[in-house]
Order: sequence, then C-alpha cells, then structure tokens
Amino acid sequence: MRIAVFQGPLEGGDVGRNLERLAAVADAAAGRGARLLVCPEMFLTGYNIGAEAVKRLAEPVDGPSAAAAAGIARKCGIALLYGYPEAGPDGRVYNAALLLGPDGARLANHRKTHLFGPDERDAFAPGEGPPTVAGLGGMRLGILICYDVEFPENVRLLALEGVELVAVPTALMEPYQFVARSMVPTRAYENQIFLAYANRCGREGGLVYHGLSCIVGPDGRDLARAPATGEALIVAELDRGLLQASRRLNPYLADRRPALYRALAAERPA
Repeated sequence: MRIAVFQGPLEGGDVGRNLERLAAVADAAAGRGARLLVCPEMFLTGYNIGAEAVKRLAEPVDGPSAAAAAGIARKCGIALLYGYPEAGPDGRVYNAALLLGPDGARLANHRKTHLFGPDERDAFAPGEGPPTVAGLGGMRLGILICYDVEFPENVRLLALEGVELVAVPTALMEPYQFVARSMVPTRAYENQIFLAYANRCGREGGLVYHGLSCIVGPDGRDLARAPATGEALIVAELDRGLLQASRRLNPYLADRRPALYRALAAERPA
C-alpha cells in the first residue's frame, strides 16, 4: 500500500482554511497513488492555541468538519487521518485523530492517552482506551498521537495486535528533534512495523516545530523523510515483502519472554 504524509500547515488558521488545505493535499496525494494520507496533530485548528480556543473549536466525532473531511475523502478516493479537538459526549474535550476510509466512512477515532505538559493537561482530558487499531486496504493499522509513541509499551501493544503500520499525527517542537530522528526509527525497528510520523512545521504561539516527518520501514530505515522546515508531502510504498524479510532477520516479537516482564504492568510510586 502506498501512503502519504503531510508536513504542515506552515501557518495556523481557522478550520475552514485548514479544510481547504486538506482538500488540496488529499488531491495531490491521491494523484501520486497514495491510498492513505496522514496529517499532523490538531491539524484542523492549530495545536498551540490555548485551552479556551480548544474548547470553542472542539467538535463531536461526527461534527461538521468530519462531514466535510468525509466528502474530501470520497471525492479524492483516499483514506484520511488527521488531528482535531473532539468534543466528547461526556462533556470533556480530547486531543483526537480521526481515520476516514476512501468512501468517507469513519474507521476509527483515537484519543491521545499520554498528554504532554501542563498546557495539554489544561486543555484536554486523556483518552482511557488501549491504542486504536483499524483495518485499511487489507492492512492492520494502529493510531497513536505524538507523545503516545514515545512510550514503548504503546507501540509494542499494537505490534502484538498484529498491526503492520502505526500512523502518528504529531506536533513535535524544539528541542525534541531526537524523537523524530532517532526514537521513531527505533520504535519501527524494535517492533518490526512500518511507522508514519506526520509533524507540523513553522512557528505557532511561541513554539517552533521542526518538521522531519517520516515514513520508516521495519528495518529502521527511512522510506521517505521531510526536511526540518517548510511544508512537504512525502510518499512511500509499504512492501509486505520488506516486512516479512525484516521479521525473519529480527524476530523480536517471536523471541519475547512475557513471563519475565510482568513487573512492567505494576503501578510504580511517583
């Protein structure tokens, strides 16, 4: 399966403008043969916009923006994964990512489980479910958001669920370039999966995003990598032959000894 990752937008903006950007990028990605487009964290509204704006712009999972995005998916014939603030039926707001199929149907909605820093904790409630898994084009796909992928347990859980691709909308800022350059390839390698990492770029409310969006193979090598600055659309083919060959060479999942790791599930004091 061929997938695309969008790095951007360069500037924040209102929801309407970002939906227009989504339509243009989805059309470009479909034109390059991609069957899935992964966009960054909080793509629709901007990430560093403050708790009040997050609450004001939050929409339910089936809200008007989701309907507009579903129309884009149908028109372009491409699956979409993008970040947005979700207004939950429980009255809380979640940092979420919505996966739509190429027919516009909702396939999955992931709520970020690991919130980063006081600003996120002021704006969002944490998701409480396990990492999200969906099927797309015969491939098992897992969804995490930004900080979620920095916890190895999350990615390992997905790998044990038979996931072949983990897609990660993110808003990674300076000075955490190490995550994009080194940790993301390591997560792909140690779990023998493909990993798509879609970052923002430019400046927003005092944050500097450093780009470096990537699509990484199970051998830890970049299949495609965006630069540190500027908008970019990268595309790569996910070859199951590479996945199978890499898993034969590096049988981490088969060689696990779960009985030795039981302490990992225990609560530790702060």
